Amino acid sequence: MKNEKIPEWHAEMCHPANKYRIDMVKDEIFTLEGIRAGMPYGGSSGTWGRSGKMWTEQHGTPVGVDLTYYAGYDNVFYRLKIDLPVERMKDLVKRNYAYCEAKNKTIEEYKYEGDPDLLGDADETYKSYDRISSLIFGFAPKGMVVVWVNYGLTVIEIGRYQAKVITDTKELESAKKRYLDIWRFSPARFDELAKEFSVPDANCKIWDMFRLRYNWKPVFTSENPNFRLFTINTEYYNGEKEQMMRPWLLENKIRDRALPNVFQFFWETGIGQKFEGRIFFNQNEIFSRFKGLSGDNEIQLKIAKDNRSLEVLLNNQKLEVDSIRIYPNSKWDFNDSYK
Repeated sequence: MKNEKIPEWHAEMCHPANKYRIDMVKDEIFTLEGIRAGMPYGGSSGTWGRSGKMWTEQHGTPVGVDLTYYAGYDNVFYRLKIDLPVERMKDLVKRNYAYCEAKNKTIEEYKYEGDPDLLGDADETYKSYDRISSLIFGFAPKGMVVVWVNYGLTVIEIGRYQAKVITDTKELESAKKRYLDIWRFSPARFDELAKEFSVPDANCKIWDMFRLRYNWKPVFTSENPNFRLFTINTEYYNGEKEQMMRPWLLENKIRDRALPNVFQFFWETGIGQKFEGRIFFNQNEIFSRFKGLSGDNEIQLKIAKDNRSLEVLLNNQKLEVDSIRIYPNSKWDFNDSYK
């Protein structure tokens, strides 16, 4: 492995909501190369699947973690000691996912480190692929921890793990002392804050529900014979993100996916007829409609001939959504754009 490029990435800590913030007490991320890596200083931030913060760049292939953290909302110290799937992590840290087209070149969903196309042409102002940017840890109530690999417009879930409540007296005393030293709290202030930030009914049911997966694909059609679809960006309820572009967008394969929160998509129907659309799904509607479904499924978007409206369906039955937005005069230009 000495001739291979050592992976570089950031560690992120996120939570579902500010009231579920956690504070890191002790941390170690184990790497295949034996390089020590760690978490950012302080506590979690952001929303589910993204922290909104970056820290010092870490190095190595992450294969395990040993974390001790404090959840003030239930006044509990947790420990998460797990192994990550080694072969999968070795593969993912070498991937570079496409985030934009390269002029007059065919791009692929992802390429591996060492591929000459990752460097781009000398006259290009940007590259078309992003390497791993961060390893994201999401801390939900009751010790639920989800880990994602982040490439920017692509985010992939590694797995869901369960932290254990620390009950051993010595380990608990050590964790609390370290926590008080880090934050410079007195024991009395610690107890005050525990009461102030308590969330008695905290549970992780909804974030486990978000992880439900089904076999489905998005299908975009139009009554306009000149319709050309170029990109679909999807944000999923489980924190994942996916970008589909040509040519693999045209293959449009059924995949095992979580359920979508937002679609963003770009299409054209002629020269100067460029459009961007966004669909904001209704959480209760989409989860209730998918519940119990098996086999292959389709979320269908039918765009009107005049590009002014569209309808959303699930397996040819109308699917209610929170919002549909269509923006004319998109500035995006694609290799297959009308010219």
